[in-house]
Amino acid sequence: MLKPKKTKYRKYQKGTIKTSRKNVLFIDTLKEGVFRLDSQQSARITAKQLESCRQSISRRIKRSGKLQIRSFPDLAVSKKPTEVRMGKGKGAVDFWCCKVKPGTTLFEISGADRKTSIRALESTIAKLPIKVTIIG
Repeated sequence: MLKPKKTKYRKYQKGTIKTSRKNVLFIDTLKEGVFRLDSQQSARITAKQLESCRQSISRRIKRSGKLQIRSFPDLAVSKKPTEVRMGKGKGAVDFWCCKVKPGTTLFEISGADRKTSIRALESTIAKLPIKVTIIG
């Protein structure tokens, strides 16, 4: 699964995801034959969710195109075990995630034909916890 090799700090504070670009669709110029999956909501997407999407797309496009993952899970989320009393420090790192704002590109497919690319991206929509759009 995706996770950074090295980080500045072991554990991070939770923070918030700023939703200043709420439900805005950013359409900028794309090259011919490039299809992408853009988010419409803000959320935290885990490395497991990105990996399952990557596998789904790879199965559909096989070797006909190239897949690029545009968002990387670089934020460590810690969690304390169940039935543990309060205090005694912060819990261990449980999973890795990335903060996604509206308009962020998650995946990009190039080199595959239109029908295959769109079908591959549609198969990943159910695996993500946010609303996304296919652009291309």
